[in-house]
Amino acid sequence: MFRVSSFRFRVVVQVAALAPAVCGPISAQPLQKNVIRFDDLTDKSGITFRHTDGGSGQHYIVEVMSGGVALFDYDRDGDVDIYFLNGSRQPTGDAPVERATSTSPDPTPPRNALYRNDGDWKFTDVTTVAGVGDRGHGLGVTVGDYDNDGDQDLYLNNFGPNVLYRNNGDGTFSDVTQQAGLANGNRVGAGTCFADIDADGDLDLYVANYVKFSYKSHVPRSKQGYAIYGSPADYPPDSDSLFRNNGDGTFTDISHSSGIDAVAAPSMGMICTDYDNDGDTDIFVANDGAANFLFENDGHGAFTEIGLLRGFSYDASGKVHASMGIDVADFNHDSYADVHVTSFQGEVATLYRNAAGALLEDVTLASRAGSGTLLPVTWGNGFADFDQDGWKDIFIACGHLNKNVQRYDQAARYDSPNVLLRNVDGERFADVSQTGGEGLQVAASSRGLGLDDLDNDGDVDIVILNANALPTLLMNRTETKHHWLSISLQGTRSNRDGVGAKVEVVSQGLNQSDEVHSGRGYQGHFGSRLHFGLGDHTVVDRVTVRWIGGTRTELQDVACDQHIVIREETTTSR
Repeated sequence: MFRVSSFRFRVVVQVAALAPAVCGPISAQPLQKNVIRFDDLTDKSGITFRHTDGGSGQHYIVEVMSGGVALFDYDRDGDVDIYFLNGSRQPTGDAPVERATSTSPDPTPPRNALYRNDGDWKFTDVTTVAGVGDRGHGLGVTVGDYDNDGDQDLYLNNFGPNVLYRNNGDGTFSDVTQQAGLANGNRVGAGTCFADIDADGDLDLYVANYVKFSYKSHVPRSKQGYAIYGSPADYPPDSDSLFRNNGDGTFTDISHSSGIDAVAAPSMGMICTDYDNDGDTDIFVANDGAANFLFENDGHGAFTEIGLLRGFSYDASGKVHASMGIDVADFNHDSYADVHVTSFQGEVATLYRNAAGALLEDVTLASRAGSGTLLPVTWGNGFADFDQDGWKDIFIACGHLNKNVQRYDQAARYDSPNVLLRNVDGERFADVSQTGGEGLQVAASSRGLGLDDLDNDGDVDIVILNANALPTLLMNRTETKHHWLSISLQGTRSNRDGVGAKVEVVSQGLNQSDEVHSGRGYQGHFGSRLHFGLGDHTVVDRVTVRWIGGTRTELQDVACDQHIVIREETTTSR
């Protein structure tokens, strides 16, 4: 199937269910070129989870920040499961409570939900059996194998104490927050990411914090006589937290010694990535109404905030945005991770082109990547090659904060259709939302999203968490003659999930790169499996993996239209 290069690596290859092992014959049916289409399969899925922000009419700022969604294979059966965050019921009037708790007297308080993927777009609620029905006010979530035991663990960044669920490997989880030391106090959570910041082979944890809010400090706001949600400027910003993995199931708070708490802003989405290709993991944080952060890693887990120096703090006009979600991908095939950030109504979502790690250039206008994003509030976002032509497209979840927004702003909508931007040629994007099928006509007030291949047919599907509503599950119905390759990593010397590893896929002049992330978009997690569209190419000439820590794996002549698992060999020298 492929040749292994002279590097001393052992490679494990598995073929995903429902995917052909090699390229089959091309259908002669005439197809319209590269028309991306999605069908809404929410009703078929069996998912009955309904999100609530817990609103009681007081318009607490924490209500509308809920929440993210995580896509991951919790039971290691080869398909992607779904974990939804939920809000918790907020108090009415002058309540004595100071935070959301999991001990509400409500007989049926809201809780998070885990749905097992049973195949054929059918999902089963396994929350109770798995033991992950947290009843805190869920804001951010990430997934990673922090103990390197071969299964993925779950971390929740709440309003109130956070939760670490260790995956027991038998379909159940254990709450090990106190043993691990990761409750993170009584704070307002946001995005969160696992990342190996010091290249020691285990995953550390970044926890973004929003503002210093309590119910007693609530600032009521109104517009034209209508109650609305306030701004993060109404409250002091909170600094973020960084925890080093001690390798024994516990973590140490290194927020101060690492330099992370030297600055503070209302953090929202975040992502860890090697933006300058120097072999270590840096950190991007999207801030709500304040300059965005870029923490550069010195290679040993100490960080300096250089967002202004690299051009990421502001947009091309020198303005701050109410930044929400953030994702990275090499959209123009230059081997550097570019950055996309969503924002508030009246601010276009922003695309930053990474100029060889020296500058993040706002190319939103030139690339037309802001199309369709000026009027709605934009939240979750993600890069994915939906039509498998070799270029990463962008999907954006939309929806307003205030349910009564149309009473004082006729141009705004609480429930909004989402936005799909097709990458035309690595330089320009086109808004194809109107031609994307009935799945893209669904209107809701969306928050977090996840992108992955839910039915193992080789293309990327979409899960969207909608505020105060059912989620949306979109099946990719795009019909092209294009090929694909899907890749999972298994670290041995580096962390088990391969988080932070860079993968390059080369096929007859089509050069693509991607990276394994833990935590991304709007306070969520997806994409542990890397998906590469190959266009008309039927064979991948070379796949190169550069693992955190410096080792490398290279494969040659890899067949298309399959899922492969690449394992790092422990005997490799650096």
